[in-house]
Amino acid sequence: MTSRAASELAYEPNVKTEGSGPPLVLVPGLDGTGRLFYRQVPLLARDFRVATYALRDGARDMATLVDDLAAVVRELSAEREPAIVVGESFGGTLAMSFAIAHPELARALVVLNSFPYFRPRYRLRLAVTALELMPWGVMGLVRRLTAFRLHSRYTHREELERFLRETGYTTRVGYLSRLRILQRYDLRRHLGELQPPTLFLAADRDHLVPSLEQASYMVERVPRARLRVLEGHGHICLIAPNVDLRAIIADWGLGAA
Repeated sequence: MTSRAASELAYEPNVKTEGSGPPLVLVPGLDGTGRLFYRQVPLLARDFRVATYALRDGARDMATLVDDLAAVVRELSAEREPAIVVGESFGGTLAMSFAIAHPELARALVVLNSFPYFRPRYRLRLAVTALELMPWGVMGLVRRLTAFRLHSRYTHREELERFLRETGYTTRVGYLSRLRILQRYDLRRHLGELQPPTLFLAADRDHLVPSLEQASYMVERVPRARLRVLEGHGHICLIAPNVDLRAIIADWGLGAA
């Protein structure tokens, strides 16, 4: 058996569901674990049947991850009802790719702090090289030292500590595979193909991705798109106490009713 085949056989999406109602899937960012939605799941589960899952660590292309997400959506709804798909950062790129490939499975998209093309490209090359050379054991220290640039000023200290614990489940293989996928990812020419209503959320103090600039670019090119700015927030904002996806989705007019 080839290493790629073994990797695909070993993949377990670890789908977890909570609540009842219309289906909603939360697509994780670069960490790939799905564990960082812990604050949002109980809120969303009041109105939706919410699924979180882990991305395939050994994926070599976006198409593989799109197929995995399609399987999660189909599993979530026995009636094959299309789902609201919420993607954060890397998860936003996956959510958009999924909606283009499977418009019949996407009721709507919520894309948070994401992009159709990552730039500057040299940062991806640097990140790949650093992860290949760096002892994996120091990754926790790197996350701790960079927290002030990634998180919202509203995020409590105990939430930052939980963030560090939860991201400890991320693997080097997963990080590297997703960074390499981003090196080949470019959705700019296909944004007009997005059919579902799409809400772009952009943190105005995002120091990792120019989220507001990227969201403004995308909302001009996606047919049924709206933009909402998360003021005072950094790239990792879903663990902040004043970000409530349930309320944001309801304000958008896509509540469970």
